[in-house]
Amino acid sequence: MPMELAEVSEGLDGPIQLFYLLTLLSFLAVGAYLVVRQVLIRRELDEAAKSLGERIRTAQASCEDYFELGVILTRKRLFTQATKNLEKAKKVWDGEESELAQVHNALGFCYFNMEKTDMAITEYVKAVELQPGYVTAWNNLGDAQEKKMAWREALRAYQEALTYAPDNTVAMTRSTQLKERLERLGI
Repeated sequence: MPMELAEVSEGLDGPIQLFYLLTLLSFLAVGAYLVVRQVLIRRELDEAAKSLGERIRTAQASCEDYFELGVILTRKRLFTQATKNLEKAKKVWDGEESELAQVHNALGFCYFNMEKTDMAITEYVKAVELQPGYVTAWNNLGDAQEKKMAWREALRAYQEALTYAPDNTVAMTRSTQLKERLERLGI
């Protein structure tokens, strides 16, 4: 039996080795692409943060500058620094009230990631009060309410998101799961 297998596999050494080599090279190429892409994104964020930081230090910053720096720091997962800039943007905001909802939502996101759920909920509520059709803020509010185990409030937030965006998969999925949970709990 072993001799028969050896005869069958004769001549396959080259193609199998080539296949393994090509597979290894493809994995390395994909890995290198992902690493280079992340480095370039990080570099772009660092440069943007640096220029906005300089503008803020020279006291020539607008409320949008504080907001943009807060968003950049959020993307870099530096939530404490982002919160400071977003709070400053909120204080000096001179734009449209409905656009201020984005500041509140970003601030809520930072608080949520810093495990300050009550503060996050407060900011999300302000965001949806200022801009009732802000679906992302409704989704975030639902998520924060879920974390706080306020199931009914979370369900209301997701259902509100669905009134503005009926095809919102996040709100549909979470709403369905919450309905099932509430039925199981008999609430």
